[in-house]
Amino acid sequence: MPRILVQDAPFDLAAESARLTSGRTDVGGLASFVGLCRADDGLSALVLEHYPGMTERALARIAEQAWSRWSLTGCTIIHRVGRLLPGDPIVLVLTASPHRAAALESCAFLIDWLKTGAPFWKREEFADGAARWVEAKASDDAAASRWADGA
Repeated sequence: MPRILVQDAPFDLAAESARLTSGRTDVGGLASFVGLCRADDGLSALVLEHYPGMTERALARIAEQAWSRWSLTGCTIIHRVGRLLPGDPIVLVLTASPHRAAALESCAFLIDWLKTGAPFWKREEFADGAARWVEAKASDDAAASRWADGA
């Protein structure tokens, strides 16, 4: 069963990885992705908002898609909300499987779909006091579209 968390606190990659693998002999591959806040164009902070309950259900649906497409023994998605500074971790995706291909492919699937299908609202704040809402990107839609047969 996937582990889904939406939180403002940082996450611990090593602890979350151990949670999926410790004491298990059926895991042959663990894939991970950690998304970080970049400082593009003078960004001083990224504020992520969500609607509690709705967001977790959407993340769970995306994780269930991965679970049904690949042979997974574990899956963790942790997405942070609140005000994040450049360099702060934003999202963690972990997938565990008996084989590396399933772990790697499902991890890529999840992060591609999280970028387009997860209901988060992102506002960029800049050093000069300006702020703007982040718009959807065609490149993110294109990345997710490669998985369209099973999503």
